[in-house]
Amino acid sequence: MTLQRTKPAGHWKIVVWDQEGFQGQRQELAAQCPGVLELGFETLRSLKVLSGAWVGFERPGFQGQQYVLERGEYPCWGAWSGNTAYPAERLTSFRPVACANHRDSRLTIFEQENFLGRKGELSDGYPSLQALGWDGKEVGSFHVSASHWVCCQFPGYRFREWGPHAQTPQVQSVRRIQQ
Repeated sequence: MTLQRTKPAGHWKIVVWDQEGFQGQRQELAAQCPGVLELGFETLRSLKVLSGAWVGFERPGFQGQQYVLERGEYPCWGAWSGNTAYPAERLTSFRPVACANHRDSRLTIFEQENFLGRKGELSDGYPSLQALGWDGKEVGSFHVSASHWVCCQFPGYRFREWGPHAQTPQVQSVRRIQQ
C-alpha cells in the first residue's frame, strides 16, 4: 500500500514524535496523513505545530475523536486533550485545515434553526457570547462566510463533551481557528 499525501494549497508543517516530551522517532508532515502506521509509527505521543492549523484524529483514516491543533507545542496527550469527557491519549491521523484570510472572517449565529430569529455577526473569537450580549445558551443555526470556527459549550472555549457523541445545542463561546 502506498501512502498518498494530498498537498494542500497552503503552508502547513507539523513535527510528530512517538514518545512524550518530543522524544523517540520523529517525522515532519506538510500534508494530510491518514495513518501514522504507514510512517513507521505505532502511535504519536507528542507534537509541535510549526505552521498552519491541523486536526488530529484518535484513529486512522481521520476517524474517532478530533482535536484542533494550532501553532504551538503539545508535549503529551493532556496538552491536546485538555479536560474533556473523552480524552485521547494518542493521535493516529492528521489533516491540515485550510483557513481563509482572517480579514474576511465572518460567522453569523442565529437564535433558531434554519437561520431564523435574532442573529449576530462575529468576525473573531469570543470567550463568552453572553458577555457579547447574546441572550440564552442556545444557538439554533450558523452561517460561516469565511474562516474556520469551533463552537464550545462553556465560556472560555471549554467543553464537557466533544465530538459526534455530544448532543447539545448549548453554545457559550466561539473560537476562530488561527492560521
